[in-house]
Amino acid sequence: MLTRLDRLVDEIAALHSKLILLVGRPGCGKSALLAELANQRGMKVMNVGAVLGKRLAALPQRQRALQANVALRELADEYASGDLLLLDNIELLFDQSLKLDPLDLLKRHAHARRVVAVWPGELRDGRLIYAEMGHPEYQDYGLDGLVPFEIETVG
Repeated sequence: MLTRLDRLVDEIAALHSKLILLVGRPGCGKSALLAELANQRGMKVMNVGAVLGKRLAALPQRQRALQANVALRELADEYASGDLLLLDNIELLFDQSLKLDPLDLLKRHAHARRVVAVWPGELRDGRLIYAEMGHPEYQDYGLDGLVPFEIETVG
């Protein structure tokens, strides 16, 4: 599976939007696969929740929504290796107080560089879903502008 992902990362370089989302059930190995890719390429995975959360926690509450996009861009520049950025634990991007559109934000980053991110939701009927309908953070997206990389089983 690592070989297939590694090849896909190289193949998307020519696309306009260079976003690969690792999608699968919780515990299927998405984060582990991303860590293997990072190790193989001599990179670090950006833990969005930890590093962006730390950056935003230093700001007054009302400034966080205004600065989240800028802070993420600065952190992405620090974590990217060449034109590749690896992202995990992106749940913070769905926090309603930040007023972000998480998938749009990832796609915008993927115009400038290749982005591989672990999707914390699921792929259902050709749609990316985050949270359950009725949940305040519920999101439902089409697959335009991204490449889903489905992981079926653990290992």
